[in-house]
Amino acid sequence: MRYFTSGESHGPQLTAIIEGIPAGLELTAEMINEELKIRQGGYGRGDRMKIETDRVEIVSGVRHGRTLGSPITLIIKNKDNKNWGQTMSVAPIDEQDYEIKKVPRPGHADLVGAIKYGHRDLRNVLERSSARETAIRVAVGAVAKQVLKALEIEVGAHVLQIGNVSANIEEVTVEKIKLQAVKSLVRCLDVEASQAMCQEIDIAKSKGDSLGGVVQVLVENVPAGIGSYVQFDRKLDAKIAAAVMSVQSVKGVYFGDAMMASSHFGSQVHDQITYDNGYTRQTNHYGGFEGGMTNGMPLVIQAMIKPIPTLYQPLQSIHIETKAVEESMIERSDTCVVPAAGVVLEAVVAIEVATAIIDEFQSNQMSQLIDSMNAYREYVRLY
Repeated sequence: MRYFTSGESHGPQLTAIIEGIPAGLELTAEMINEELKIRQGGYGRGDRMKIETDRVEIVSGVRHGRTLGSPITLIIKNKDNKNWGQTMSVAPIDEQDYEIKKVPRPGHADLVGAIKYGHRDLRNVLERSSARETAIRVAVGAVAKQVLKALEIEVGAHVLQIGNVSANIEEVTVEKIKLQAVKSLVRCLDVEASQAMCQEIDIAKSKGDSLGGVVQVLVENVPAGIGSYVQFDRKLDAKIAAAVMSVQSVKGVYFGDAMMASSHFGSQVHDQITYDNGYTRQTNHYGGFEGGMTNGMPLVIQAMIKPIPTLYQPLQSIHIETKAVEESMIERSDTCVVPAAGVVLEAVVAIEVATAIIDEFQSNQMSQLIDSMNAYREYVRLY
């Protein structure tokens, strides 16, 4: 399984092509649109979300609500494109007819991307590097989630921290996330922390500033042995780490209780093995991974998200032509994307887990994949 995305933030559309989804998977646009709606929500989002109502179109690879086994093409139209006709024109136009961006934002891809690709208009960089691209990855992730759901594997994400406010949560399950996260404006399971997080966002917005935080992703019912120890590039936790780090504004990723494990004795952090109608662990400090492979425990991944780089009280920068000190440019933006980032992180994790499973088992047809997975689970249970 593999996929590619294309499209600019204010271009006509975002596009994805997915290859390798088994034939016979139930798939409709509404299944994907449910995920896109979550991405657009969350306390701290900006005015762009008032313009867009993201809806996916499936234009290949599906017939009568089921996948064909051929490449699936997904598109999301950018409604705001109608307001950017000349600026985002594909055809050549006179430079006097649109604004050229010359002052990069600290913390963004603007300057380095322009240096790398030789652009003198920073919009050539910011359009593709924008987090708007995550909309189409959420769509791809929604397809991957349907594969996992058919295999009785569930994915969920919730917010652990925004700014200086942290949640106090003892036990988390995907079911608990699905039932309770929707009740919180910031998708946090701690009611008191949720209110404090909203207040933090309000303060940041009043100052023209932005906030980051931490999101946790859980994946339940993945059997042991997905991934491999035999080669570095086959380790599933490494692939998931790379996918999480590829999401805009993510600056760190760790699994399970990695922060605790780094400062405790081994006897306190290694997950002791037991057997009760199958192998299990007394604890899950390693977040479901050993040796680059799943060990049968829930996968637990944390992503550390920086404050987004567009500030309405802009920081100092340099004009790329005059080299004079100027305030960095302002693009319409959000105050905090942490709540919305949860569904993006669910998507990229789901993609990696689904890809690993599809690559591991017979998967031309969904019925074959389900049968192969069931047989493998029984093998693991009896080993």
